[in-house]
Amino acid sequence: MLAIRTARPDELPALVTFPDDAPRNTATAAYLTGLLESGCTRPDWCLVAESEGRLAGCVVLWTIPGRDVPMDIVLLEPGDPDTGRALLASAAERARALGAPNQGHVLDTPAQAPQFQRDPQLRQALLADAGFIVARDGIRYERSAGDALPTQDERLHWRPLADLGEAPFVELLADTFTDTADSIFQTEVAEHGLRGAAERQVAGMLEMDHQPGWFEIGYDAEGTPVAISMPARTASSAVIGLVAVAKIGRGRGYATAAVARGTRVLVDAGFDAIRGDCDAGNIGMARAFQRAGYRTFAHRKMYTRPL
Repeated sequence: MLAIRTARPDELPALVTFPDDAPRNTATAAYLTGLLESGCTRPDWCLVAESEGRLAGCVVLWTIPGRDVPMDIVLLEPGDPDTGRALLASAAERARALGAPNQGHVLDTPAQAPQFQRDPQLRQALLADAGFIVARDGIRYERSAGDALPTQDERLHWRPLADLGEAPFVELLADTFTDTADSIFQTEVAEHGLRGAAERQVAGMLEMDHQPGWFEIGYDAEGTPVAISMPARTASSAVIGLVAVAKIGRGRGYATAAVARGTRVLVDAGFDAIRGDCDAGNIGMARAFQRAGYRTFAHRKMYTRPL
C-alpha cells in the first residue's frame, strides 16, 4: 500500500537514500539542509512516498525565501511510475492548498549534483502526464575557480540600483522585451505587457539573495543606458541572474560586457564557481556566455503547470 505523507523529522534531510551511492546521498542531504535553513522550503513541504515500511520516493516544495506560497518542486525522486504520479498529485494538492496558482520544475541533463535527476525519460513522461508543459528549453553555463576573469568592457561605466532606484531598470528591461529571444520573457510579455513583465522580473530579482551594489546598469560614453547586469546567489550557487541589452545597444558586444561585469562582481564577493543559463534559441546570449569564458555543462528544461 502506497502512502504519501509529510516527512518525519528523523527523515530529514536525507529523505530517500540509495545504497552504495554516498556522493548522491550526501549532496542531496546538504542541498535540502540549505533549502531549509534559507527558507526556500519547510519541513511540512517535504513529502515522501512510503510503501511496505520503506521510503519509495519524495518531492519537496520550493519558493523564494520570504514567501509563504510555494512556486516549484525540487528533489523529485519518482521511484516507479505509480509512485511518481502519486507524488506529483500530492505536490499539486499541497501547493494549491497554500495558494499557489501554478507550479514549476526544472529537469537538468545529464544528471548531476545536487538533485541527481536520473531516468530523464521517466521524469519527462510523468511531468507530461501531470499537466506540465515545457516553458523553456535552455542551456546551462558555468565557470570554476581558477578560470581567468573575463576582460571588462571599458566602453561602459556602471551605476548600481542603490543609486538609481528601480524605475530605470524597469524602463530599460521593458525596452529589451520588445524583441526578446527568451521564451520565458515572451510568455511574461504576452500575459502582462512589456512594462508589467519588466516589473515582475525586477521584483523577482530583488527577492533573490544579493548585495545592494550587485544590480547595475551599464552606460555608454554618451551616457545612454544600454545594458543590465543582475548577478545573485541561489541555495546551490552564485548565478549571473539576469542580463539584458537595450535595442539601441544590440550588436556591440554589450551582452558579453554584462556577463563579464556580473562575473567580476561575484568573484570580488568571494564566489569562484558561477553559473548562468539562457534559452537555447537565444543565440546572442549563448555567445555572450561563451565569449566571457563560460562552458556548457547541462541542458535544462523548465516546466510549468496550472494548479
